[in-house]
Amino acid sequence: MNWRRLWAIVVKELRQMRRDRVTLAMIVGIPVIQLVLFGYAINTNLRGLDTGVVDQANTAGSRALVMDMLATGVVAPVARADTPQELMAMIRQGRISIGIVVPPDFERRRIDGRELAQVLVDGSDTAVQGAAAQLAQVPIDSARPDMRAPLTSTPPGGRISVVSFYNPQRRSAVNIVPGLIGVILTMTMVLFTAIAIVRERERGNMELLIATPLTSSELMVGKVLPYVAIGLVQTSVVLALGMWLFDVPIRGSVLDVYLASGLLILANLTLGLLISTRAQSQFQAMQMMIFVFLPSILLSGFMFPFAGMPKLVQWIAEVLPLTHFLRLIRGVMLRGAGLWEMWIDVLALAVFTLVMMALAILRFRKRLD
Repeated sequence: MNWRRLWAIVVKELRQMRRDRVTLAMIVGIPVIQLVLFGYAINTNLRGLDTGVVDQANTAGSRALVMDMLATGVVAPVARADTPQELMAMIRQGRISIGIVVPPDFERRRIDGRELAQVLVDGSDTAVQGAAAQLAQVPIDSARPDMRAPLTSTPPGGRISVVSFYNPQRRSAVNIVPGLIGVILTMTMVLFTAIAIVRERERGNMELLIATPLTSSELMVGKVLPYVAIGLVQTSVVLALGMWLFDVPIRGSVLDVYLASGLLILANLTLGLLISTRAQSQFQAMQMMIFVFLPSILLSGFMFPFAGMPKLVQWIAEVLPLTHFLRLIRGVMLRGAGLWEMWIDVLALAVFTLVMMALAILRFRKRLD
């Protein structure tokens, strides 16, 4: 082996690598992103879950019990209601994950030893179910009895029950399969369109497109539309297999499922188009896709609980289309909610799509370079 020639090849590869900014960014960026995400953002101990409270007793003892639950840090009050039915509606709409219900005869129950309170849980997220179980362990003795209640020498202990909705068996497939639709659509749709414009350039078809009267917007929309149909086919396949193999329910409207999927497909396709206007080769487009796919998987709430992340990371995750889609698809399929009840996430996906499409059209240049 000639060491001089070998060294020349090594130097050539290093220089080539230095000129390729995307590869250089991946060498440094991927380890940094993973280290920050797993070390800082990912936290399986849920804290600050959005919670609604119904205190129908409103005594010193009931208020003390609620305060003890809030003091655990597992829950954070964001809403108050007058009836348990209002709490259940909020859970169905995805506004809260946990509801605390204290009945009007709290003090009487405290004396005769019956159930003191209920914790209503959105069981469509199995991580929330596990966190809610901690609330049932709150020591009842710390809940001070109402001064007007009759005194007993040995106060009987109370009990807090956890009532889980939508997935009481805690089957992981019920939680994962709807999210898997979003993961598959994110991976495939972004990749398909990310290489679309680049492939035209590499194959020399760009000259033909330049010779046509096509405008930038017509070319972009024409690139997107065929993949919408492919994305809907993928959605149907996952839905059918999920129902057949894992008995995953669709409690809401099937039309809403496809509308939510359509919104995610369009968001991912336009994001892929924007990447394609920046990438110089198909390989570079695939490398750039990883920068989108990795945060989407880790921060959207698919693999790790969204509520366990720091607020700053949650704000970043709100930019990702998969985050909003997971809320929509789990709401429709598992809780039977309608898209109009989760209009904020629908609006977020629509705005993301419009912004990405506008940027892609602005960046696209019908020229050979």
